[in-house]
Amino acid sequence: DECNMFDAATIMKSAYLYVCVCVCVCVKRTMTMTILASRATTTDTTATDSRANDDEGHSDSTEGHDEDDEIYEGEYQGIPRADSGKAPGMDGVMTAEAQQFRDLSAYEGERRKDQEELAQQYESILQECGHGKFQWTLYFVLGLALMADGVEIFVVGFVLPFAEKDMCLSEPNKGMLGLIVYLGMMVGAFVWGGLADRIGRRQTLLIALSINSVFAFFSSFVQGYISFLFCRLTSGVGIGGSIPIVFSYYSEFLAQEKRGEHLSWLCMFWMLGGIYAAAMAWAIIPHYGWSFQMGSAYQFHSWRVFVLVCAFPAVAAICALTTMPESPRFFLENGKHDEAWMILKQVHDTNMRAKGYPERVFSVSHTGLYWDQRCLMRCHMFTFILLFSDFHVFFQVWSNFQAVFSPEYRRTTYMMMAVWFSMSFSYYGLTVWFPDMIKYLQKQEYSSRTKVFIKEKVEHVTFNFTLENQVHRQGEYFNDKFMNLKMRSMVFEDSLFEECFFEDITSSNTFFKNCTFIATLFYNTDLFKYRLVNCRLINSTFLHNKEGCMLSDVSDENNAYMVYFVSFLGTLAVLPGNIVSALLMDKIGRLRMLAGSSVISCISCFFLSFGNSESAMIALLCLFGGISIASWNSLDVLTVELYPSDKR
Repeated sequence: DECNMFDAATIMKSAYLYVCVCVCVCVKRTMTMTILASRATTTDTTATDSRANDDEGHSDSTEGHDEDDEIYEGEYQGIPRADSGKAPGMDGVMTAEAQQFRDLSAYEGERRKDQEELAQQYESILQECGHGKFQWTLYFVLGLALMADGVEIFVVGFVLPFAEKDMCLSEPNKGMLGLIVYLGMMVGAFVWGGLADRIGRRQTLLIALSINSVFAFFSSFVQGYISFLFCRLTSGVGIGGSIPIVFSYYSEFLAQEKRGEHLSWLCMFWMLGGIYAAAMAWAIIPHYGWSFQMGSAYQFHSWRVFVLVCAFPAVAAICALTTMPESPRFFLENGKHDEAWMILKQVHDTNMRAKGYPERVFSVSHTGLYWDQRCLMRCHMFTFILLFSDFHVFFQVWSNFQAVFSPEYRRTTYMMMAVWFSMSFSYYGLTVWFPDMIKYLQKQEYSSRTKVFIKEKVEHVTFNFTLENQVHRQGEYFNDKFMNLKMRSMVFEDSLFEECFFEDITSSNTFFKNCTFIATLFYNTDLFKYRLVNCRLINSTFLHNKEGCMLSDVSDENNAYMVYFVSFLGTLAVLPGNIVSALLMDKIGRLRMLAGSSVISCISCFFLSFGNSESAMIALLCLFGGISIASWNSLDVLTVELYPSDKR
């Protein structure tokens, strides 16, 4: 009733769990009845022997065991005495059931107490292990995994302007391509985060990074829009495991006094991922000579090389992660004390050798990590039942997901969800939007330099040079030839073309509106009929039209460099904020840093709506990125510390 189970899968799981518990209860009840019946038989026999002997009444064993036990348990549970009319066997059954319910009600409190004891023991062990070479090695390994996440965020913004031409993307398709990566990351965070608490941080992170790298590799080669969309979705599912696992994994090797600072340093790799993506886009995408094609069916352009290169951080993270151990805290939570002790000893010995103290012995004994056996049974009783009943991966993830909405963590979860949503909406929204905003400002400035020609008459002229950024109205063109040229941002309105010849024309953002074509031939051009808006065609012919897509705008190479350079600057501006937040995290506190940084970044984001020049927009974007990174760092640390390790 408390779970509000309405879907069939949850009902099936609950029924399965209920049957398992019922079987255990029935077995326990049968054993209890057998023992009580045996006791009753012994009591009757003893009473008969004592009456036959005409002595005090009861034997010593009966006086000291059966009757006293029944009186104590009956008084504790409120169960009437045997002489009140109820059979001794029924008293035992009710006592066993009441004891069972009392144990279940006290389970959560005992388990919480045991977790606090383990946390204190584990903190003291980490203090002895120290902070040194091992933690810094793990820092760079997990940094590569986080860097892969940062790269994925920027890939979409750089690829969209060029992928739309190869795949003939409409505006809705472009929007879906931008959305699909984030959708995959959301699903991935849900799945991998839950699995990391079940099968281990390291193993889950390896699987997630492998899925990301494999499908990122495939996405650079597939040609169709649907297949490319699927690959980006699955790649996003893989990369969605980086953030929830990386910070949990690293925090479990850090003592509390070092946790805030070093988790903030780890966030720098997200910035490096953005710099890597911007630098690779700047160096690769404009080089169209890197492209090749096999007929008209298969094309491999430079932006696909960029997508391939962006998968390298994930591959490097996989190779490095195979050399690192699992989290010892995870092993302790699952009762694997030998494995946990060996890893902690490895951490201690590695740090001591690097500091010049190879003779220092790890003083934690092998058995010092063990809890009391009764505590272990209490803490893992419910876990064993769940593992027995969770015969599907979904149930494992779902049980952990429900745990963070329990009364103990519900308020914290809702608050953190609101903060995470707001931060992601603002930062990632601006990241994807800003390249298009730069293009829009460039287009506005480009339009201000447009040349307008009205009522011009041109006869017997051959145009074999580039026509760009012009508007021709009410013109007349007779027996003119347009050959081997590019038309960029050309508009012809209310014009007449008679006996003209168009050959080998490549156009972008070019339209003919309300024009008349008489006896005109179009040969090997991309001037398709959808570029002719409300035009009249009289005795005109289209031969060997070029295959391609109509683009709203095609930026030249200088404009492309501008977009990459701006993104590079915006990511580099994060560096000062990252350093400051790392140094002050443990001094001013997580909450104060989160609140202060959020307020200041909110103000800078507000003024973005008033920016009307490229320089002003770039400055405000850099300011927003440099300030908001402190919020991200404090949010990462705070989220890790607000949940216990088995729900982290």
